[in-house]
Amino acid sequence: MIPAGQLRALAREHVAVAACTIPRLLRHRVWRDADPHEGAGLGVVLVPGFGASDFSLTFATTWLRDRGYVPAGAGVGFNVGCTSELVDRIERRVEEHAEATGGPVVLLGQSRGGGLARLAAVRRPDLVAGLVMLGSPVLDPAGAHPHVMLAAKALARLSSLGVPGLMNADCLDGTCFDDNVKAVTSPLPADLPAVSVYSKFDGIVPWELCLDPSAECVEVHSTHTGMGIDPDVYLALRPRLASWAAQQYDLRPTG
Repeated sequence: MIPAGQLRALAREHVAVAACTIPRLLRHRVWRDADPHEGAGLGVVLVPGFGASDFSLTFATTWLRDRGYVPAGAGVGFNVGCTSELVDRIERRVEEHAEATGGPVVLLGQSRGGGLARLAAVRRPDLVAGLVMLGSPVLDPAGAHPHVMLAAKALARLSSLGVPGLMNADCLDGTCFDDNVKAVTSPLPADLPAVSVYSKFDGIVPWELCLDPSAECVEVHSTHTGMGIDPDVYLALRPRLASWAAQQYDLRPTG
């Protein structure tokens, strides 16, 4: 039997409950006060969480665009595929967006997406101006809520039956898993700024697993599902992203 506290935490993570945060975000000054020059054209590649698509980060995309950033989805579908294959895809997307925007880009990922973004940043730090991880269990990618892990194992079983495009058993307990855990827990380059946002109200990922020693760890008061639509998250990210944009702008040719 699931303890009552865990049941309440899971109930808060329902998408419908998270959506109740949207009106508060839209009324908040962090959403309404938009400086179109703040982002200076800095590219941002957004990586959704497990089982989610680029659409799940629509509010983040809009918020970034309104502030002069150039956001783009990672194009990983519903983020249920093999970890290594998804990182390959994100790496290609980062290369394309860096070329399109004229310089290194920010990687911003939610939940599993943050771990994938970190793996891509480790591979190509030359193309990454900064890394943002929202509720990402980088210290133990398999440490999410048991219900999430059951879903992942179900996908692996479907993959073994021949369903394409899904993570397989090797992604959960094999060479793929071992290699990616080693990579995702390795130190980031000292000159690559990173932020890991965590919440003690997270009902999906134990907040301790988000405390990346290579990142600035920032606490917010949000659910896991609602991190992309919580004003606290944008209040935390705004000055840090603006700082990265200013540094990036100074590296660009005049005009």
